[in-house]
Amino acid sequence: MARNDYRRQLAELRESVLEMSELVCQRLRKALEALETKDDDLAERIIAGDHEINRLYLDLEGQCIDLFALQQPVAGDLRFIAASFKISTDLERIGDLAVNLAEYSQRAERDRYTEIDIGYIGTQTVEMVEEAMQAYADDDPETTRDIAALDDEIDALCEGASEVVVRDLLELEATTGVTGDEALIEDVSRMLLTIRDLERVGDHAVNIAARTLYMVENDDELIY
Repeated sequence: MARNDYRRQLAELRESVLEMSELVCQRLRKALEALETKDDDLAERIIAGDHEINRLYLDLEGQCIDLFALQQPVAGDLRFIAASFKISTDLERIGDLAVNLAEYSQRAERDRYTEIDIGYIGTQTVEMVEEAMQAYADDDPETTRDIAALDDEIDALCEGASEVVVRDLLELEATTGVTGDEALIEDVSRMLLTIRDLERVGDHAVNIAARTLYMVENDDELIY
């Protein structure tokens, strides 16, 4: 009976992590929508809802601590519990990045840098997180390696977008001399922060994939 209870607790832990990931990805998609539509009410709901993600994170932390303390897991179970806790930490940080994006949407210039497809970059990063979580759900090592490779593409997109912003700023300064335009500087900073945060979402997706690979195959290839 005790062994059955232990297996049930492990299954509940996995379900809790997956539940948290669904909420985080939903919030991230909504934050991208707020950026696209400049919907202040939607942005406010994302910001106000951050406490729910934090609560799930603390609940998961408690589940992991109880399993460590009461069950003393070894080998594969130990790696699973440790990976689940690390993944929940990455998910909590992605939730924080979604809040950042929502806050940027409330102050963003609506017409500047329309040539940068933030929606596409953001969608790619959300899909990376979702695929990483599916790999965790399925104990799928091959997908984890695919996600690590996709991150190079995200990094290239973000680097290219940042270069567009900086180049446009330099060209504007050269032609108009508006180096002291505070509104322009704020828009530039906000766009660069948006790009940086989306790149970080991709990095967290790789972290999730890395922990899943270690959990399944005891392989630390992707952990850095």
